Amino acid sequence: MSEWPPKPEEKQPNSSNNIHQPTGNEWKILEKAVLSSVEEQRRARRWGIFFKFLTFAYLLFIIVAMGKSCSTASSDPTATAGSHIAVVDIVGTIAADKQSVNSTNTIKSLKKAFENKQSKAVVLNINSPGGSPVQSDEIWQEIQYLKKAHTGKKLYAIIGDTGASGAYYIASAADEIIVNPSSLVGSIGVIMPNYGVNGLMQKLGVEDRTMTSGENKAILSMTQPVDPAQKAHVQAVLDNVHTHFINAVKEGRGKKLKSNDPEIFSGLFWTGEQAVKLGIADRTGSLNTLKRELKTEKAVNYTIEYSPFDSVLGRMGSSIGQGFATSISQQVQSENTTKLQ
Repeated sequence: MSEWPPKPEEKQPNSSNNIHQPTGNEWKILEKAVLSSVEEQRRARRWGIFFKFLTFAYLLFIIVAMGKSCSTASSDPTATAGSHIAVVDIVGTIAADKQSVNSTNTIKSLKKAFENKQSKAVVLNINSPGGSPVQSDEIWQEIQYLKKAHTGKKLYAIIGDTGASGAYYIASAADEIIVNPSSLVGSIGVIMPNYGVNGLMQKLGVEDRTMTSGENKAILSMTQPVDPAQKAHVQAVLDNVHTHFINAVKEGRGKKLKSNDPEIFSGLFWTGEQAVKLGIADRTGSLNTLKRELKTEKAVNYTIEYSPFDSVLGRMGSSIGQGFATSISQQVQSENTTKLQ
């Protein structure tokens, strides 16, 4: 195998004597030119990556700024002048996640609604089957605090299609509960769904090999028969949570409850018309009737809503940052590898 670069003084095989062979200095000049060209290409790639990232970051900033400005202009309650009714939605399942009705955002919304001096009253706009007892109780507790801090401002709960379970838990804190005659109201109870499939597993030949370090760690396992002692314990837990629910309703409704019938707290639900007769609601009506009563046509929604747009942008920004860092890292590694060679 011939050496590279070739030595000028040696004659190369298969070469014509008429072709000029580069001298040693010429090879050095050629090598410098090639390396300079490679370095220039590297520099151009680095600047290209930088400017692409800068351009995308600028566009992303513009999109976010426009989205925020549009959202603020259209839904900021403080931008509305004049007397109005402050509305906070309790719509959908009550849970801790951002997409659901959660205590964090609901409490922030209620606080702003109560503190705004231009709001004549606060309305809980309810259409929910319920959900988390913890989230419901946290909202209930905060309502009690806000009512004491703002004694001159009434809180109404207006129930649409459904105000059941945890949603009614929250509604019971209101000064008045207004319903549609056909609303579904109540379901004052606690539930923990569970299923048993051990019989089916035996038929299919499936063996449960669950291992625990505590004798009750696999409590209510779907693949094992129900243990009477464990069942009694779970029932006691549910009863305790149910007691909290009952006490909250009794404290919120007070003497408005027209019946001491324990069936009220059995998990049954009623129409709005029946609920009024039982005293778990005050009267029939709607937001429009309340507007006429309070002599105002304005209703401003204070609900803090979950924005998938912000979430997507956050994930996109994180991905772009990681991608940019990876690209730079790979570029540096490539250059170091080339130099080491």
